[in-house]
Amino acid sequence: MTGDQWGSIRKELSETLGENSFKNWIKPLVYLGTKDGIARFQVPTNFMGNYVSQNFGDVILSKVANVDPTIRRIAFETSAPKAASPKAAAPAPVAAPQFVGEEETAPQSDALNGSPLDKRFTFDSFVVGKPNELAHAAAKRVAEGGPVTFNPLFLYGGVGLGKTHLMHAIAWELRTRQPHLNVLNLSAEQFMYRFVQALRDRKMMDFKELFRSVDVLMVDDVQFIAGKDSTQEEFFHTFNALVDQNKQIIISADRAPDEIKDLENRIRSRLQSGLVVDLHPTDYELRLGILQSKSEMYSRMYPGLEVEKGILEFLAARIVSNVRILEGALTRLFAFASLIGKPITMDLTQECLTDILRVSERKVSIEEIQRKVADHYLIRHSDLVGPKRVRTFARPRQIAMYLCKQLTTRSLPEIGRHFGGRDHTTVMHGVRRIEELKKQDAQIAEDVELLRRSLEA
Repeated sequence: MTGDQWGSIRKELSETLGENSFKNWIKPLVYLGTKDGIARFQVPTNFMGNYVSQNFGDVILSKVANVDPTIRRIAFETSAPKAASPKAAAPAPVAAPQFVGEEETAPQSDALNGSPLDKRFTFDSFVVGKPNELAHAAAKRVAEGGPVTFNPLFLYGGVGLGKTHLMHAIAWELRTRQPHLNVLNLSAEQFMYRFVQALRDRKMMDFKELFRSVDVLMVDDVQFIAGKDSTQEEFFHTFNALVDQNKQIIISADRAPDEIKDLENRIRSRLQSGLVVDLHPTDYELRLGILQSKSEMYSRMYPGLEVEKGILEFLAARIVSNVRILEGALTRLFAFASLIGKPITMDLTQECLTDILRVSERKVSIEEIQRKVADHYLIRHSDLVGPKRVRTFARPRQIAMYLCKQLTTRSLPEIGRHFGGRDHTTVMHGVRRIEELKKQDAQIAEDVELLRRSLEA
């Protein structure tokens, strides 16, 4: 195979593998020549050679074998041989890759992480509400790429609350603002896998070189390294090396550092040394905002498809556990209505989303809400539902009514009957009053959020 033939194969690989994979993994390869049925390529590091061999070796071999049937294997070397014969060494058609800071940039991080960045997960598509506004603001500050003000940034929260979205958004923003930066984004499991592989292959220096040469390190689901002593040890040293170089680190997990069982104290202390931000479970307003944003997008995709008033509010009230499930329900609903050519009505919604709505059916009862609220405010249940209108009892009563409206499927008249036989208009007034107070009174907002999270746990 000649250098020109390899140049043609490169073009085919670019079309087959896509622009990102080609740029990050195939473009840096330098063809050295063929000998004894082996096509040899120069790579910058052993790590890259191993990765290309494992992930793209078959397709490269297939392409080169079509050009030269005598080629049975491909091999990767970190440097050109010192004494290659003229017959064996064909001229390389491309220059060896440069590294960060030179004219060509090093392989971009979204390929290094093994899971490419999701184009949907940008700051523009992230719906901001009270439960996630601090996390969003912190992520935006880091993504601006200025001087490091808090390191690391630690984002934590349950499934489907936006951690991964913010991580990808930071990476996209950094790529746009400072494309020269080497941003490495990967999961804790991938970090552990590469560490174990490096130990097995006795290539720890390549591993250390890779992880200590990045400008921004992003590790998702860091709780997975807990209990793995050797992996934690290497993570700790990598962390320290990057912080000492003033390199930014962004971490995500499903819980706060001090709640991660079997995590070494020194790592826990390091993770807590920066800014730790909780992505709270979504509230009704945020869920409705997410649905409205997605609905506008789908309305453009399905022009003319009518959505009955109250559908989005219904979904925001019923599907509370997970934003991914919420968005998936809306996607299914629009697709279903479009396929059968009918508007999105309440009947169609309940028919289309029967399984999701059944799983999302509120388990909390009015009685449980009343008990929680009474205990929280240190009042008797009889006073909570009784006729007394003094503020000590009236405000908790309104909060309980508000939570019943948010967390159950009971109608206003039904809720009223559980509060001493009150009229539905009284319940409606209580709900509206708490909605207003949440915006004006931080203590009320905090109490409602604590009670809601406790009831939904």
